[in-house]
Amino acid sequence: MDDLREKYLALISAAADEAALEELRVQAVGKKGEISLQMRSLGKMSPEERQVAGPALNALKDEVNSALTARKFSMADAALEERLKSEWLDVTLPGRQRPVGTIHPISQVWEEVTAIFADMGFSVAEGPQIETDWYNFDALNMPGHHPARAEMDTFYTHRAEGDDRPPHVLRTHTSPVQIRSMEKMGAPMRVICPGRVYRADYDQTHTPMFHQVEGLALDTDISMANLKWCLEEFVKAFFEVDDVELRFRASHFPFTEPSAEVDIRCSWADGQLKVGEGDDWLEILGSGMVHPKVLAAGGIDASKYQGFAFGMGIDRIAMLKYGIPDLRAFFDSDLRWLRHYGFAALDKPGLVSGLSR
Repeated sequence: MDDLREKYLALISAAADEAALEELRVQAVGKKGEISLQMRSLGKMSPEERQVAGPALNALKDEVNSALTARKFSMADAALEERLKSEWLDVTLPGRQRPVGTIHPISQVWEEVTAIFADMGFSVAEGPQIETDWYNFDALNMPGHHPARAEMDTFYTHRAEGDDRPPHVLRTHTSPVQIRSMEKMGAPMRVICPGRVYRADYDQTHTPMFHQVEGLALDTDISMANLKWCLEEFVKAFFEVDDVELRFRASHFPFTEPSAEVDIRCSWADGQLKVGEGDDWLEILGSGMVHPKVLAAGGIDASKYQGFAFGMGIDRIAMLKYGIPDLRAFFDSDLRWLRHYGFAALDKPGLVSGLSR
């Protein structure tokens, strides 16, 4: 036993790495190790011999295991010491300046849109995000069989059985704010309605919650020509270009008549959007003249007043202007993404000082 002790204690002390240490452990106290084989021979001894050899072998096994553990910790300490030497840091150096928070691109674009339309005389109107189906659908001339009213597209709030109150939904657009504004302010009026909206959809360009801004202008002599001028001025100011060409395509929305989808002339050179040049067209919003039934629902005399309305996705125009490829990233709460696409906290957008950095 003394020979085994001296042999393995010397080998353990000289082991160069953990692999060599594991090999020694197997040789000494492994299933077929030398000390393990000695312990198996106890069964062949007489009771008197076993009484002497058993404790001695157990003591030897414990001593070898302790030596293995101690050498392993010694190696780990040495490795840590070398790492600390290579990763040395002078803690007396002055601290880094704490970074200032950044503005989310949606908040930035929200402010940009508000600044542009405020310069045209539009005020900002707000409304509840949980609406009755009357404000969200009926008042906007959307019939009961319209696909948007299906539960696969719209989030309805829970109603107990026997509850006779009108159904409530998470608003699918900010158009209900237009109805509430007409009820409250009457005509003439000019308002934009930015806010969160909800639809049951989720992919690279759709999320269940997103942001829209809609505009409404009412007066006695408003026409599609006023709508065209308004949108042209907005696009030039928002994309910060001197000239822009819009294309109005006939479409259908229940709340406007006539209705039009609006495209802008652009190019996609090297994957980068350039507005106002090129041979491509990009659809950015929907618009039209307010339907007489919608005016009547808002308490406006449709025989005296008329007006235009438009709506666009804040998230979508933010992606187009600032080159953001995936809508879902807006809601991931990733600080690295926000530091890359975010804006300086104290730079408020304005038409004089500049909308964006």
